[in-house]
Amino acid sequence: MNKAFRVGIIGADTRASWAQLSHVPAVKSLADTHLAAVATRNEASAREAAEAFGADRWYADPLEMIASDEIDIVTVAVRVPAHRALVEAALKAGKAVYCEAPLGVDLAEAQYLQAAGKDAVTAIGLQGRLNPSVRRAAQLVADGAIGRPVSARVVSTSGAFGPVTASGYLYFEQASSGANLLTITAGHTLDLMESVLGEVSELQAHTPTLFPNPQVFDTQQSTTREVPDHADILGTAGSGTAFNVSVIGGAAVEDAEFDFTVRGTEGWLRLRGGTMFGVQGGDLTLTSSAEFDAPEAPALQGPALNVSQVYTCITTDLRTGSRTTPDFALATHNAALIAAVAESGRTGNRQRL
Repeated sequence: MNKAFRVGIIGADTRASWAQLSHVPAVKSLADTHLAAVATRNEASAREAAEAFGADRWYADPLEMIASDEIDIVTVAVRVPAHRALVEAALKAGKAVYCEAPLGVDLAEAQYLQAAGKDAVTAIGLQGRLNPSVRRAAQLVADGAIGRPVSARVVSTSGAFGPVTASGYLYFEQASSGANLLTITAGHTLDLMESVLGEVSELQAHTPTLFPNPQVFDTQQSTTREVPDHADILGTAGSGTAFNVSVIGGAAVEDAEFDFTVRGTEGWLRLRGGTMFGVQGGDLTLTSSAEFDAPEAPALQGPALNVSQVYTCITTDLRTGSRTTPDFALATHNAALIAAVAESGRTGNRQRL
């Protein structure tokens, strides 16, 4: 019997971290993965996380965990500026690497890490494309079930990037952090759309900052937002599908929405859902004018649902030598796409990819 692959998660702590909500339950739910270790930069939080999550070991030095012979897969779930050093160290240690999206603070950093990991099993956290309903929608389009897709409309919201923020999230307001509405919400949204329709070939974007001075509720002060908090993107994808994507920041929890409708020459399909974490953080419901077999029922709910699909791809690739995982090449493609959105938003010019 094959042993489970040993996963070490950097950034898993007990204070409502993304790793706590998604990676930990995903790893623990699968027979092919085992939570071998957690690492933070603080001994107390690392020890607490190991006890709370049932990890075998804890590390206050992520590089020490990376070097351990007891780890097969290194998961990097920390702020974007720290990705490069940790991912590079894990690749040099010969480990499979799962990094949250975006891979780097900019396109150049993503390209560098893609090149560094060209011979490794790599995974990028663009997990929305692996949702069972999304994969079924992509199959319907590929099989011609709705004819030639001619137009698509997407509305995608985020609870972040609104008129109010918190001091713990101020890095989202800084352009240098690489983490903002475009690289996160728009990145996940466009990747999911491309997985159904095919790659974007041209686009034009409007990317305003609607709330330039959001209030920091826990300090009763204001801050300066250096990044867009809204995006309207028009363009062409796949074999000529015209698309219109609205990415909206600052949505209330009860207003969380993802709505993706594709109209074809012989029918339509629609993916709907929405969570406070964005489209990547939960399930979607597929409806269509075409008959289709129901997507597989997810074993998990919430943020762990789609993340668990990524781990399944990683372990399959490690066992068989296949290449099924959304990898660093996809991360670089997504970074280039978002760079084009940002450039079009700045200049008003149409971008060709």
